[in-house]
Amino acid sequence: MGLFKKKKNPERISEEKKSPLDEMDPSIRPGGVFMVQLLMREKCEMPSLERMAEVLARHIGRVEPAKPSGDVSAAMEDTALFAAMDHIAKFSNGEGPVQVSLMPCDTFHPEKIDEMARSQMWDCLEDRDRILSECKYCVFANDILAGALDPQERAGFDMDYLEALVELFPTCEAVYSLNTGKLILASLVRDRAVSGLDRFIRYIVNARFFNVSGTGDRLVDTLGMSLLYMEDLQYHFHSMDPNWVVGHAYNIASYILENRRPIKDGDTVDGVAEGGRFDQGIQWKCRFEDAIVKPDRPVLDVHMGRYAAGGR
Repeated sequence: MGLFKKKKNPERISEEKKSPLDEMDPSIRPGGVFMVQLLMREKCEMPSLERMAEVLARHIGRVEPAKPSGDVSAAMEDTALFAAMDHIAKFSNGEGPVQVSLMPCDTFHPEKIDEMARSQMWDCLEDRDRILSECKYCVFANDILAGALDPQERAGFDMDYLEALVELFPTCEAVYSLNTGKLILASLVRDRAVSGLDRFIRYIVNARFFNVSGTGDRLVDTLGMSLLYMEDLQYHFHSMDPNWVVGHAYNIASYILENRRPIKDGDTVDGVAEGGRFDQGIQWKCRFEDAIVKPDRPVLDVHMGRYAAGGR
Protein backbone atom coordinates (compact mmCIF):
# COMPACT_ATOMS: atom_id res chain seq x y z
CA MET A 1 0.00 0.00 0.00
CA GLY A 2 1.47 3.33 -1.01
CA LEU A 3 1.31 5.89 1.79
CA PHE A 4 -0.37 9.12 0.74
CA LYS A 5 1.75 12.11 1.64
CA LYS A 6 -0.38 14.74 3.33
CA LYS A 7 0.63 18.23 4.34
CA LYS A 8 1.00 18.54 8.07
CA ASN A 9 -2.19 20.10 9.29
CA PRO A 10 -2.38 22.76 11.99
CA GLU A 11 -4.02 21.70 15.22
CA ARG A 12 -7.37 20.25 14.29
CA ILE A 13 -10.52 21.86 15.57
CA SER A 14 -12.28 20.37 18.59
CA GLU A 15 -15.86 19.44 17.72
CA GLU A 16 -18.81 17.70 19.31
CA LYS A 17 -19.81 14.27 18.06
CA LYS A 18 -22.05 15.27 15.20
CA SER A 19 -21.88 14.90 11.45
CA PRO A 20 -21.53 17.68 8.88
CA LEU A 21 -23.81 15.61 6.69
CA ASP A 22 -26.72 15.15 9.11
CA GLU A 23 -28.98 16.99 6.68
CA MET A 24 -27.80 14.97 3.69
CA ASP A 25 -28.99 11.46 4.43
CA PRO A 26 -29.56 10.50 0.74
CA SER A 27 -25.95 11.38 -0.03
CA ILE A 28 -24.51 8.72 2.29
CA ARG A 29 -26.97 5.93 1.48
CA PRO A 30 -24.96 2.78 0.63
CA GLY A 31 -24.60 2.56 -3.12
CA GLY A 32 -26.33 5.92 -3.52
CA VAL A 33 -25.90 8.56 -6.20
CA PHE A 34 -22.42 10.02 -6.73
CA MET A 35 -22.78 13.82 -6.54
CA VAL A 36 -20.25 16.63 -7.03
CA GLN A 37 -20.30 20.37 -7.51
CA LEU A 38 -17.70 22.00 -9.76
CA LEU A 39 -16.95 25.40 -8.23
CA MET A 40 -15.97 28.46 -10.28
CA ARG A 41 -15.73 32.24 -9.96
CA GLU A 42 -17.69 33.23 -13.05
CA LYS A 43 -20.84 31.81 -14.54
CA CYS A 44 -20.08 29.66 -17.56
CA GLU A 45 -22.01 28.34 -20.51
CA MET A 46 -22.68 24.65 -20.99
CA PRO A 47 -20.51 23.05 -23.66
CA SER A 48 -22.35 21.85 -26.73
CA LEU A 49 -23.78 18.35 -26.68
CA GLU A 50 -21.23 17.39 -29.33
CA ARG A 51 -18.35 18.67 -27.20
CA MET A 52 -19.67 16.90 -24.10
CA ALA A 53 -20.12 13.64 -25.99
CA GLU A 54 -16.58 13.85 -27.43
CA VAL A 55 -14.91 14.47 -24.06
CA LEU A 56 -17.03 11.94 -22.20
CA ALA A 57 -16.31 9.25 -24.80
CA ARG A 58 -12.56 9.68 -24.30
CA HIS A 59 -12.92 9.16 -20.58
CA ILE A 60 -15.83 6.76 -19.98
CA GLY A 61 -16.24 5.04 -23.34
CA ARG A 62 -19.12 5.14 -25.80
CA VAL A 63 -21.92 7.54 -24.89
CA GLU A 64 -25.32 8.34 -26.32
CA PRO A 65 -27.59 11.29 -25.47
CA ALA A 66 -30.43 10.18 -23.22
CA LYS A 67 -33.71 11.56 -21.97
CA PRO A 68 -34.95 11.39 -18.38
CA SER A 69 -37.81 9.02 -17.72
CA GLY A 70 -41.12 10.26 -16.35
CA ASP A 71 -42.17 13.84 -15.76
CA VAL A 72 -39.36 16.41 -15.78
CA SER A 73 -39.38 19.58 -13.69
CA ALA A 74 -38.59 22.91 -15.31
CA ALA A 75 -35.26 22.97 -13.49
CA MET A 76 -34.29 19.71 -15.19
CA GLU A 77 -35.23 20.65 -18.74
CA ASP A 78 -31.74 21.94 -19.58
CA THR A 79 -29.91 19.07 -17.90
CA ALA A 80 -27.54 17.12 -20.13
CA LEU A 81 -27.96 13.37 -19.80
CA PHE A 82 -25.82 10.69 -21.41
CA ALA A 83 -25.93 6.89 -21.36
CA ALA A 84 -22.52 5.25 -20.86
CA MET A 85 -22.91 2.32 -23.22
CA ASP A 86 -19.79 0.46 -22.04
CA HIS A 87 -20.97 0.32 -18.41
CA ILE A 88 -24.07 -1.83 -17.91
CA ALA A 89 -26.02 -1.88 -14.65
CA LYS A 90 -27.61 -5.27 -14.07
CA PHE A 91 -30.71 -5.84 -11.96
CA SER A 92 -32.89 -8.82 -11.14
CA ASN A 93 -35.49 -7.67 -13.67
CA GLY A 94 -33.20 -6.41 -16.43
CA GLU A 95 -30.22 -4.28 -17.27
CA GLY A 96 -29.33 -0.95 -18.85
CA PRO A 97 -26.45 1.48 -19.30
CA VAL A 98 -25.30 3.69 -16.46
CA GLN A 99 -26.03 7.36 -17.07
CA VAL A 100 -24.31 10.64 -16.20
CA SER A 101 -26.02 13.96 -15.71
CA LEU A 102 -24.82 17.59 -15.82
CA MET A 103 -26.92 20.59 -14.83
CA PRO A 104 -26.32 24.09 -16.23
CA CYS A 105 -24.09 26.44 -14.26
CA ASP A 106 -26.00 28.00 -11.37
CA THR A 107 -25.44 29.97 -8.18
CA PHE A 108 -23.30 28.27 -5.55
CA HIS A 109 -24.55 28.58 -1.96
CA PRO A 110 -21.57 28.19 0.39
CA GLU A 111 -23.69 29.50 3.27
CA LYS A 112 -25.37 26.09 3.31
CA ILE A 113 -22.05 24.52 4.31
CA ASP A 114 -21.87 24.94 8.08
CA GLU A 115 -18.77 25.45 10.19
CA MET A 116 -18.72 21.80 11.18
CA ALA A 117 -18.51 20.72 7.55
CA ARG A 118 -15.91 23.37 6.75
CA SER A 119 -13.73 22.18 9.61
CA GLN A 120 -13.42 18.75 7.95
CA MET A 121 -12.06 20.05 4.62
CA TRP A 122 -8.48 19.05 5.48
CA ASP A 123 -7.34 18.40 1.92
CA CYS A 124 -7.97 22.00 0.91
CA LEU A 125 -7.43 23.74 4.22
CA GLU A 126 -5.17 26.55 2.99
CA ASP A 127 -7.51 27.43 0.10
CA ARG A 128 -10.84 26.59 1.72
CA ASP A 129 -11.97 30.06 2.78
CA ARG A 130 -10.84 31.67 -0.47
CA ILE A 131 -12.63 29.08 -2.59
CA LEU A 132 -15.86 29.24 -0.61
CA SER A 133 -15.92 33.03 -0.71
CA GLU A 134 -14.73 33.63 -4.30
CA CYS A 135 -16.50 30.81 -6.13
CA LYS A 136 -19.99 32.15 -6.78
CA TYR A 137 -21.14 29.53 -9.28
CA CYS A 138 -21.20 25.76 -9.67
CA VAL A 139 -22.10 22.93 -12.01
CA PHE A 140 -23.83 19.98 -10.40
CA ALA A 141 -23.08 16.52 -11.80
CA ASN A 142 -24.07 13.02 -10.79
CA ASP A 143 -24.27 9.44 -11.95
CA ILE A 144 -27.42 7.33 -12.32
CA LEU A 145 -27.70 3.56 -11.72
CA ALA A 146 -23.95 3.27 -11.09
CA GLY A 147 -24.58 1.72 -7.69
CA ALA A 148 -25.39 -1.51 -9.54
CA LEU A 149 -21.88 -1.75 -10.99
CA ASP A 150 -19.10 -3.83 -9.53
CA PRO A 151 -17.50 -1.64 -6.80
CA GLN A 152 -14.15 -1.38 -8.56
CA GLU A 153 -15.81 -0.60 -11.88
CA ARG A 154 -17.91 2.08 -10.23
CA ALA A 155 -14.93 3.67 -8.48
CA GLY A 156 -13.03 3.84 -11.76
CA PHE A 157 -16.07 4.99 -13.74
CA ASP A 158 -16.91 7.88 -11.41
CA MET A 159 -13.31 9.09 -11.35
CA ASP A 160 -13.10 8.88 -15.15
CA TYR A 161 -16.27 10.96 -15.21
CA LEU A 162 -14.75 13.47 -12.80
CA GLU A 163 -11.68 13.83 -15.03
CA ALA A 164 -13.99 14.48 -17.98
CA LEU A 165 -15.87 17.12 -15.99
CA VAL A 166 -12.81 19.19 -15.09
CA GLU A 167 -11.80 19.05 -18.77
CA LEU A 168 -15.23 20.19 -19.91
CA PHE A 169 -15.21 23.10 -17.46
CA PRO A 170 -11.69 24.59 -17.55
CA THR A 171 -12.62 27.46 -15.20
CA CYS A 172 -13.54 25.02 -12.44
CA GLU A 173 -11.29 25.79 -9.44
CA ALA A 174 -12.40 23.15 -6.97
CA VAL A 175 -14.52 20.04 -6.65
CA TYR A 176 -16.88 19.62 -3.71
CA SER A 177 -18.18 16.11 -2.95
CA LEU A 178 -21.75 16.23 -1.68
CA ASN A 179 -21.42 12.62 -0.55
CA THR A 180 -18.54 13.19 1.82
CA GLY A 181 -18.02 16.93 2.31
CA LYS A 182 -14.54 16.70 0.78
CA LEU A 183 -13.15 19.74 -1.04
CA ILE A 184 -10.19 19.42 -3.41
CA LEU A 185 -8.55 21.69 -5.95
CA ALA A 186 -9.51 20.88 -9.54
CA SER A 187 -5.81 21.03 -10.44
CA LEU A 188 -5.28 17.86 -8.41
CA VAL A 189 -7.58 16.03 -10.81
CA ARG A 190 -6.22 17.72 -13.93
CA ASP A 191 -2.59 16.97 -13.02
CA ARG A 192 -3.39 13.24 -12.76
CA ALA A 193 -0.90 12.77 -9.97
CA VAL A 194 -3.07 9.91 -8.72
CA SER A 195 -4.05 6.94 -10.87
CA GLY A 196 -6.30 3.92 -10.85
CA LEU A 197 -8.57 3.12 -7.93
CA ASP A 198 -6.57 5.35 -5.60
CA ARG A 199 -8.28 8.31 -7.31
CA PHE A 200 -11.51 7.45 -5.53
CA ILE A 201 -9.74 7.39 -2.18
CA ARG A 202 -7.84 10.61 -2.82
CA TYR A 203 -10.59 12.66 -4.48
CA ILE A 204 -13.77 11.46 -2.74
CA VAL A 205 -13.19 9.57 0.53
CA ASN A 206 -12.94 12.05 3.38
CA ALA A 207 -11.03 11.25 6.57
CA ARG A 208 -12.55 13.30 9.40
CA PHE A 209 -11.10 14.13 12.82
CA PHE A 210 -12.90 14.83 16.10
CA ASN A 211 -11.80 15.63 19.63
CA VAL A 212 -14.27 13.95 21.97
CA SER A 213 -15.61 16.63 24.31
CA GLY A 214 -14.75 16.27 27.98
CA THR A 215 -12.09 13.62 27.42
CA GLY A 216 -8.63 13.26 25.96
CA ASP A 217 -10.03 10.88 23.37
CA ARG A 218 -9.92 11.46 19.62
CA LEU A 219 -11.70 9.91 16.71
CA VAL A 220 -10.83 9.55 13.04
CA ASP A 221 -13.31 8.08 10.60
CA THR A 222 -13.94 8.08 6.85
CA LEU A 223 -16.89 8.90 4.65
CA GLY A 224 -17.27 7.60 1.12
CA MET A 225 -16.64 3.86 1.12
CA SER A 226 -20.37 3.22 1.53
CA LEU A 227 -20.90 4.40 -2.06
CA LEU A 228 -19.13 1.17 -3.02
CA TYR A 229 -21.03 -0.96 -0.48
CA MET A 230 -17.92 -1.15 1.68
CA GLU A 231 -17.52 -0.21 5.33
CA ASP A 232 -15.94 3.08 6.27
CA LEU A 233 -13.11 3.05 8.79
CA GLN A 234 -13.17 4.22 12.40
CA TYR A 235 -10.41 4.83 14.96
CA HIS A 236 -11.18 5.78 18.59
CA PHE A 237 -7.87 6.58 20.28
CA HIS A 238 -5.67 8.78 22.43
CA SER A 239 -2.02 9.86 22.61
CA MET A 240 -1.15 9.54 18.91
CA ASP A 241 -0.66 12.19 16.24
CA PRO A 242 -3.99 12.22 14.37
CA ASN A 243 -2.18 12.86 11.08
CA TRP A 244 -0.58 9.42 11.40
CA VAL A 245 -4.02 7.90 11.93
CA VAL A 246 -5.46 9.76 8.93
CA GLY A 247 -2.61 8.42 6.78
CA HIS A 248 -3.31 4.90 8.05
CA ALA A 249 -7.03 5.28 7.30
CA TYR A 250 -6.46 6.37 3.70
CA ASN A 251 -4.02 3.53 3.10
CA ILE A 252 -6.29 0.88 4.61
CA ALA A 253 -9.22 2.24 2.57
CA SER A 254 -7.09 1.94 -0.56
CA TYR A 255 -6.12 -1.62 0.38
CA ILE A 256 -9.78 -2.56 0.98
CA LEU A 257 -10.86 -1.20 -2.40
CA GLU A 258 -7.92 -2.66 -4.32
CA ASN A 259 -8.44 -6.12 -2.79
CA ARG A 260 -12.24 -6.21 -2.76
CA ARG A 261 -12.95 -5.92 0.97
CA PRO A 262 -10.48 -8.56 2.19
CA ILE A 263 -10.51 -7.69 5.92
CA LYS A 264 -12.87 -9.85 7.97
CA ASP A 265 -14.22 -9.39 11.48
CA GLY A 266 -11.42 -10.18 13.90
CA ASP A 267 -8.58 -9.81 11.37
CA THR A 268 -5.57 -7.65 12.15
CA VAL A 269 -3.75 -5.00 10.14
CA ASP A 270 -0.28 -3.54 10.52
CA GLY A 271 -0.33 -0.67 12.98
CA VAL A 272 1.59 2.58 13.08
CA ALA A 273 4.97 3.18 14.70
CA GLU A 274 6.73 6.44 15.51
CA GLY A 275 6.64 8.80 12.55
CA GLY A 276 3.47 7.28 11.12
CA ARG A 277 5.22 4.30 9.50
CA PHE A 278 3.44 0.99 9.04
CA ASP A 279 5.02 -1.62 11.33
CA GLN A 280 4.39 -5.36 10.91
CA GLY A 281 5.39 -5.83 14.54
CA ILE A 282 2.35 -3.85 15.63
CA GLN A 283 -0.99 -5.50 14.96
CA TRP A 284 -4.35 -3.74 15.35
CA LYS A 285 -7.53 -5.82 15.47
CA CYS A 286 -10.52 -4.93 13.28
CA ARG A 287 -14.17 -5.36 14.17
CA PHE A 288 -17.38 -4.50 12.36
CA GLU A 289 -19.32 -2.05 14.52
CA ASP A 290 -21.82 0.78 14.26
CA ALA A 291 -20.35 4.22 13.68
CA ILE A 292 -19.79 6.36 16.76
CA VAL A 293 -20.21 9.60 14.80
CA LYS A 294 -23.15 10.17 12.49
CA PRO A 295 -24.18 9.40 9.80
CA ASP A 296 -25.33 6.02 11.09
CA ARG A 297 -23.60 3.27 9.15
CA PRO A 298 -21.56 0.10 9.70
CA VAL A 299 -17.83 0.72 10.02
CA LEU A 300 -14.66 -1.31 10.29
CA ASP A 301 -13.41 -0.26 13.72
CA VAL A 302 -9.63 -0.47 14.12
CA HIS A 303 -8.59 -1.16 17.73
CA MET A 304 -5.28 0.65 18.15
CA GLY A 305 -3.83 -1.47 20.95
CA ARG A 306 -2.39 0.66 23.75
CA TYR A 307 -3.66 3.79 22.01
CA ALA A 308 -7.26 2.56 21.88
CA ALA A 309 -9.91 4.54 23.73
CA GLY A 310 -13.45 3.83 24.81
CA GLY A 311 -12.87 0.67 26.88
CA ARG A 312 -13.82 -1.69 24.07
